[in-house]
Amino acid sequence: MSWQADTLACQRGGRVLLAGLSLRLAKGQVLILRGPNGVGKTTLLRTLAGLQPAAGGTLNWPADDMAYASHADGIKATLSARENLAFWAGIYGAGDPENALETFGLTPLAGRAAGTLSAGQRRRLGLARLVLSHRPVWLCDEPTVSLDAEHTEVFANAVRAHCAKGGAAVLATHIDLGLTGETLDLTPFAAAAAQATQTETPGFDEAFL
Repeated sequence: MSWQADTLACQRGGRVLLAGLSLRLAKGQVLILRGPNGVGKTTLLRTLAGLQPAAGGTLNWPADDMAYASHADGIKATLSARENLAFWAGIYGAGDPENALETFGLTPLAGRAAGTLSAGQRRRLGLARLVLSHRPVWLCDEPTVSLDAEHTEVFANAVRAHCAKGGAAVLATHIDLGLTGETLDLTPFAAAAAQATQTETPGFDEAFL
C-alpha cells in the first residue's frame, strides 16, 4: 500500500505556496519535511490530511488513513489525562487509553486535569491521540515543540513502533529525531509556486485594459 501525490499545488488564503510537488509514501516509511518558516509545511500537511483542497495536481491520500497532529494539542483542560484519551478513543472508535498513556510516559499523570499539566506534558498528551487513531499515516506538525530530549526520544520511539507495524509518518520538524527515512526540502517547490505566480501576474498595461 502507498500514498501518492503528483504535481501537487497547495494554497493558503488564496495564495499558492507550493507547486509541482510529487511524492510517494510507502508502508513503514518516514518522510521528514524541511524548509524555512512560511515555506508551506503546515499547508502541505493540512492538504494531505484532507483539511483543505489541493490547488492543483492529483492526490491519492484517503482522509480516513490520516491522523493529523497540529500545533494545537486538542485536549480539554478540565478533563483528566485519562478522560481526554478516553474521549478520543470514543471518537476513533478504537484504541486503548491506558496503552496510549504508557507509550508517552503519562501513566503517573493519568488522573490529573490536563489544565494543570506542563506544556511538555500537554504536548505528550496531544501526541498520544495518534496511538489511539489506528490510522496508518501520522501527519505531525513540529511534534516535539515543548518536549525535552528524553520525551523527544519517546516520540521518536512511538514513530518507530508505528512504522514497524506497517504504518507511515510525515513529520515537519527542524530537529534531527534520529529516524531512518527520507527528507524532502520544500524550498524548490515554493520557488516554483512563486515563479508561476509572477508569470501569471499581469503587467501594468494588461491590468488596466
